[in-house]
Amino acid sequence: MIASCLCYLLLPAARLFRAISDAFFTCRKNALLAKSSSPQVEGNFAMAPRGLDQEECEGLLQQWREEGSSQVLSTVSEDPLADKALAQSSLAFLMDNPGEQDAASEDKWSSRQLSDLRAAETLEEPFPQVLGEVPVSEVEAPLWAAVPVQTGSQYADCAVLPVGALATEQWEEDPAVVAWSLAPEPVAQQENSIWSFEGLGQLQPPPMEIPYHEILWREWEDFSTQPDAQGLEAGDGPQFQFTLMSYNILAQDLMQQSSELYLHCHPDILSWNYRFANLMQEFQHWDPDILCLQEVQEDHYWEQLEPALRMMGFTCFYKRRTGCKMDGCAVCYKPTRFRLLCASPVEYFRPGLELLNRDNVGLVLLLQPLVPEGLGQVSVAPLCIANTHVLYNPRRGDVKLAQMAILLAEVDKVARLSDGSHCPIILCGDLNSVPNSPLYNFIRDGELHYNGMPAWKVSGQEDFSHQLYQRKLQAPLWPTSLGINDCCQYVSSCHPKRSERRKYGRDFLLRFRFCSIACQRPVGLVLMEGVTDTKPERPAGWSESVVEEDTSELEPVFPRTVGTIQHCLHLTSVYTHFLPQHGCPEVTTMPLGLGMTVDYIFFSDESCENRNRADDGLVRDGTLKLLGRLSLLSEEILWAANGLPNPFCSSDHLCLLASFSMEVTAP
Repeated sequence: MIASCLCYLLLPAARLFRAISDAFFTCRKNALLAKSSSPQVEGNFAMAPRGLDQEECEGLLQQWREEGSSQVLSTVSEDPLADKALAQSSLAFLMDNPGEQDAASEDKWSSRQLSDLRAAETLEEPFPQVLGEVPVSEVEAPLWAAVPVQTGSQYADCAVLPVGALATEQWEEDPAVVAWSLAPEPVAQQENSIWSFEGLGQLQPPPMEIPYHEILWREWEDFSTQPDAQGLEAGDGPQFQFTLMSYNILAQDLMQQSSELYLHCHPDILSWNYRFANLMQEFQHWDPDILCLQEVQEDHYWEQLEPALRMMGFTCFYKRRTGCKMDGCAVCYKPTRFRLLCASPVEYFRPGLELLNRDNVGLVLLLQPLVPEGLGQVSVAPLCIANTHVLYNPRRGDVKLAQMAILLAEVDKVARLSDGSHCPIILCGDLNSVPNSPLYNFIRDGELHYNGMPAWKVSGQEDFSHQLYQRKLQAPLWPTSLGINDCCQYVSSCHPKRSERRKYGRDFLLRFRFCSIACQRPVGLVLMEGVTDTKPERPAGWSESVVEEDTSELEPVFPRTVGTIQHCLHLTSVYTHFLPQHGCPEVTTMPLGLGMTVDYIFFSDESCENRNRADDGLVRDGTLKLLGRLSLLSEEILWAANGLPNPFCSSDHLCLLASFSMEVTAP
């Protein structure tokens, strides 16, 4: 190619422009023909304008050989590297958009050549060097080089992505991954931090960091003023502020059992080591005071999660699912902010009850907020935290309602104060129910008429109305032996037991040998001599009326409402389940590519309680106020990120995060 280009330099000045253009086009054709041998490509190139014929080129080449390369170079430039620079400049020109060819007409080819020549003038080895105007030095760098993506120190606490995963062909061809790649300003390479957890050795994060919170952007929605450094906000009075996160982190064994749900994910991002590092990055980034986790695999919890969270300042409680299940729920809190009053694990499995034969569990904690010592003698009401993962099966809404009734009864027992009111309550977790479904409305509104309702309709996850046989809910939903009434309260906790068992003596029991009705002659009794013609005599000391037992201390019998269940916790959702700025619903998970909301944070709202119980003396200080929340995403945004999980979110659920405040009152 160098010899061909130098031959063109011997031509008259009038033909120089055309000669160089044809030489570049010929090399371009050869390069593309080497990549594709289809007849269509050859036909397209055949439509291009031709340059010098073969005989003329051979003559020029022979002339160059006879006269010598030194004379040619002296005619053009004194720089001995001119020929090499010309060759590199030609190669750079050929690599510019090699795949775009248009064979519509000869005019398009001419305009293409002119644009190519203009583009070639902007290269680092321009044509003035060939014409002897400006000499250039030899270029040592390759023409095509991959530029690594680097991030600044402001993203030091972000999710990480292994370089080996990106190096594979699948990652290079994935349009979603290409869309995620950012190109910030290059900075000096920093030494990667090493996470050292007790009993785990050292966990080295991958060298390339990608800010998941920048790519899958989630805004913080602030509903109040900013707090001060002690976690108290300015307002009408001192406030105790805290943050709570609820997160279904996807148990590894459950993911492997349902591997068909994650075929869209690269295998590298599904490994537990990668997912664990990403999850820890999220925990460190958002830094909640209370952490409620679902689908926590037991061995991963004890070997990795609990030690890592303990090093981050958390005290953790864990409840594994019953039976042979290997995952469960965990509630973690920072002892610098709260003191544990009681912890109550909840099991939904009841032997012998078909309605409650599933192994789901919950966990209820009662925490006492700790206020700074500088505030003096002040106090904050206890805080009840409930975390659960309800049954998934969309067809068994009756089971979900029964499980929720057990959890609400436990919350009612733990959160009930001595005066009969309830302390502030937060109920969160994966409820496997969509917004505005009967189960969701029951938690929010406190009442549900369920009699005759199809079981699949309770959670609203799927529509099974087309099925001929449909399980319908019948009243009562659960048997009395469960010990929970229709107000989702333990019977024993609602009504005090008798102080002691009544002791019945012999004299008391003898009073019931006879009764007054036995001394009355039945109507229509046939008179028989010696048999029915006599009247029994009243025994001596037998009173006219039998002394009845004092039943003032007996437990009353609670009539059950027909087909209705209730609770009195007055809960409302942190999220509104709609994104007004996008005009579409918000989602927390994407099973089988379909976005929906099944994760929630409910709390006892002050406005809700004042509205429903304005005349009730049980309204108290210390109610919860929502200060802010981490916005959720739409289905379209998650689709652009290849769904869930992805390299930035290592679970098939999004985390939920909210900030609350409680009033600090004087004793």
